[in-house]
Amino acid sequence: MLMKFDPQKKYEFYKKAFEEKSKPLAYLDQEFFEENCRMILQRSAGKKIRIASKSIRCKSVLHKIFDFSTQFEGIMSYSAGEALFLLESGFDNILLGYPVVNKSEIEKFIPWLKKGKNVCFMADLNRHIDILESIGKKENIVLKCCLDIDMSYRLPFLNFGVWRSSITNLEMLEKRITFLTNKKNVKTVGIMGYEAQIAGLGDQLHGQFLKSKAINLLKKISIKKLRAFREDSIKLFESKGIRLEFVNGGGTGSLETTVTEKGVTEVTVGSGFYSPHLFDNYQSFKHLPAAAYMLEVVRKPKANIYTCMGGGYIASGESNNNKQPLPYLPPGFKTDPNEGNGEVQTPLHQKGNYKLSIGDPVCFRHAKAGELCEHFNILHFLKVNGDIEEMLTYRGEGKCFPA
Repeated sequence: MLMKFDPQKKYEFYKKAFEEKSKPLAYLDQEFFEENCRMILQRSAGKKIRIASKSIRCKSVLHKIFDFSTQFEGIMSYSAGEALFLLESGFDNILLGYPVVNKSEIEKFIPWLKKGKNVCFMADLNRHIDILESIGKKENIVLKCCLDIDMSYRLPFLNFGVWRSSITNLEMLEKRITFLTNKKNVKTVGIMGYEAQIAGLGDQLHGQFLKSKAINLLKKISIKKLRAFREDSIKLFESKGIRLEFVNGGGTGSLETTVTEKGVTEVTVGSGFYSPHLFDNYQSFKHLPAAAYMLEVVRKPKANIYTCMGGGYIASGESNNNKQPLPYLPPGFKTDPNEGNGEVQTPLHQKGNYKLSIGDPVCFRHAKAGELCEHFNILHFLKVNGDIEEMLTYRGEGKCFPA
């Protein structure tokens, strides 16, 4: 059950805690963050949980997650650069979520692998496998490989999912397995299937009843088909005498269905720890808004309009209003429909009873999780007692991935 809180009291707590801090600033609420960790553990039904580091982008937060429970095990990184950065920082058990096709980047992993670090590379094309094989042969080492199978539901008029993997059916998977059997320096140890249309697509859209119904119907059909494909894929490996170390699936938005698959040994979670506002639109779960950012009111051009400095932190993906940050606390404010969230200013219209003063903070929620950290050097970890721990983001450490 979702923990209830008083928005006004929470705002006053934030206002007092960050009174002396310069804005804009980003923060992570300890109470909400730890409650999200507990809910994620509960939703995962005992499965191992791999952390999608792209959705965190702060080493200190990764440590806090791993310290919270031993059920959190391993990282799914976004790029080679990020994975190497995490290895250098002492992390291990890293699955690269995307293929690495630059040989010089793969070669940088070799010293770490020879030291015993556990790194697994992603592949879905023969070309990906050939690149890994050439490096493995050159360095006299066997590289671990995970095959990425496509979980999209493809219709003549719609690809319900994402354009990700070329392995769209069992025939294609068998061809990849056969191709791999001739490789001496690449070993398949796992498969992953990311059901983006379940994990990353809300199905309870505010004010969009018919669209929500259509998405729910497509999800139900898609879940049935992808479950069968993943089960058959596992059986195909077993029939070839190949023992997999892991079968990875899911994301924050699909835990309830992914964990019911017996063959899945681990699920991936990232956004659920911070809970950006796009993850409010799910029927099966709700998390708490743990991560957000603060702007400062600097102008009042009209009686019911307050203008904050900065705030143009728009999320990636298709361009629409859903990618705009949302004013969150105090409740009762909306962005201007013409200006939205601007680079230099963000005007807010007062819709409730709460009145702001010059210098007051306003809390905003980003549309996505880790992207928030691309705009701030420090993530302020606000403890229950009001103390603040300053944590460097990737940006704060001078890093910008995938570069």
